[in-house]
Amino acid sequence: MPDRRARVVLALVVFSVLLAQVLLYPGVDRLVGALGATTDLDASMWFLAAEFSAFVLFAGLWGAASDAAGRRVPFIVAGALGGTLGYVGLALLPRLFDPSFEVVLLVRALQGAATIAPFSLAMTALMELGGGHGRNMGAAGIAIGSGTALGAPLGGQLYGVSPLLPLWVAAGVLLVAAGLALAVGEPAAGASTADDTGRDGDSLREVVAGLQRTPALAVPYAFGFVDRLTAGFFALVGTLYFRSAFEATPATTGLLLGAFFVPFALLQYPFGVLSDRIGRTTPIVAGSALYGVGVVLVGLAPSVPFVAAAMVTVGVLGALMAPATMALVTDLAGSGERGAAMGGFNIFGSVGFLVGIVGGGTAADAFGFESAFLLAGGLELLLALATLPFLLRLDVDRRALFAR
Repeated sequence: MPDRRARVVLALVVFSVLLAQVLLYPGVDRLVGALGATTDLDASMWFLAAEFSAFVLFAGLWGAASDAAGRRVPFIVAGALGGTLGYVGLALLPRLFDPSFEVVLLVRALQGAATIAPFSLAMTALMELGGGHGRNMGAAGIAIGSGTALGAPLGGQLYGVSPLLPLWVAAGVLLVAAGLALAVGEPAAGASTADDTGRDGDSLREVVAGLQRTPALAVPYAFGFVDRLTAGFFALVGTLYFRSAFEATPATTGLLLGAFFVPFALLQYPFGVLSDRIGRTTPIVAGSALYGVGVVLVGLAPSVPFVAAAMVTVGVLGALMAPATMALVTDLAGSGERGAAMGGFNIFGSVGFLVGIVGGGTAADAFGFESAFLLAGGLELLLALATLPFLLRLDVDRRALFAR
């Protein structure tokens, strides 16, 4: 298959995984209730955390297996089919017998362990295509943003029909992804490129070695961790806060989440171009500081219209800082280490999402929603202030390099 067609198909696989994942967020409290949970916050927290724990544990294993086999597509298809079975299994559990919630979490973890394969390996296959890494990663970025932007409002509408319907639709979406992957000609797994993106970027050993060679990578890694922490926080705490504080339906909750995801998806490319022109420091520091304030304002908003406005603002600010942070990783890493460096960024981000779910849920349960929002936003603001001297130094070095 020509690179252009393969790029489109692989991006659709990435889109499908994110769409299926986010479909479940707007009414997750109803979903866990239908699956036998007796609490909203705790059960929702562990339901989301089970999937992301599996993501963190199995992403590297799928990558290593595909590297050893020298092929990506069979593993993408196997993971997509396994994820389909996982979603179907969750939907059938309450119909077949009365499972304990521990069994539900086990099935959820198995679904996550399978689902990470089509996402991670489709991204890897995109990196191995010709045509330029910027173009290939741009396709991945559009797929990720579009999947999350569409998944939240669509999932909210599905919950209005049945609390289990999002599981069936997610299963169907992953089944389509498996069919799409079969149409992709096998890229050369681990193909050598100018910036060595074929290396096992998911290897924790490579990440630690990269930090030892380039300690400055700790700065964008820290932002990736905290930024994804707030995303995990919104996926759980934000959803349940909208449902309880404003008695929002899943459909309204999906639209509120979409108010963040849509500008976040659409504005990343122009803001990324802006960071090329003005440097990384201003978008990262200004975006992160104001983003932290925006997160706090979401928790203090008195009504749904104010919440929607705050969510749009947070989405715009997130789009301002996200591409600059990822570009900083590329700026700092050597030409032969960018694959491992970006893998490290994704590992820190995945752990951040997991901490946002578990830590955010624990904080909301112990101190209340307003305090939890204050904590999440405060972390983002404090990180921006603490790293400002380092970012100023990095930007000066970068401008001097370009001047030479």
